[in-house]
Amino acid sequence: GFTPRDKIMVVAATNRLDTLDEALLRPGRLSRHIPIERPDEKGRYEILKVHSKSKPMADDVDLKKLAKITAGSSGADLADMTNEAAMLAARQNHSVISMDDLEEGHLRALLGPKKKNSNISAEDKEAIAFHEAGHILCTELSITHEKTQRASIEARTSGVGGFAMTGSEDRALHSTRYFHESLVICLGGRAAEKVAIGEISSGAAND
Repeated sequence: GFTPRDKIMVVAATNRLDTLDEALLRPGRLSRHIPIERPDEKGRYEILKVHSKSKPMADDVDLKKLAKITAGSSGADLADMTNEAAMLAARQNHSVISMDDLEEGHLRALLGPKKKNSNISAEDKEAIAFHEAGHILCTELSITHEKTQRASIEARTSGVGGFAMTGSEDRALHSTRYFHESLVICLGGRAAEKVAIGEISSGAAND
């Protein structure tokens, strides 16, 4: 209306900009947009310092290493990781949170906890091992990608039967070769099953 509103500023935040009414985004309303991207390595390190400040950390905890291996994580993901680690330490009656607790907390935040009662046959375990080995081999042979940091054939509650976790760098640009090698790594598990076993299992469906 005609009522003066010179001293009022409206600030809003959303993670679903696509759902906002266009009327809100007209000039003179919420016209200044400030995108908040996922944090880079330095940002993740600072966020981890905040979330670890109120928790008892062991001397072996390396927040800089954690910041490096958690590329792509949001602040909420990092908070989830430290909370999972704290619960793990508490369940084991530890007085401090170790680096192992934090690395497992990271996996829990991404893939869920390990399945306690996982009835996987020896034959299936072998197929999973070949599958993950295929991913790892392709990663090791790729020039543009960081190498594998962790791998496991232990089932987790997210439905993952195994995983091979590669390193990741914060990059602004990617080359054609990078994308090509990414495809090779993704399909490496399927290829390994085909070579080693002679057929591809349903475990490669998401690949």
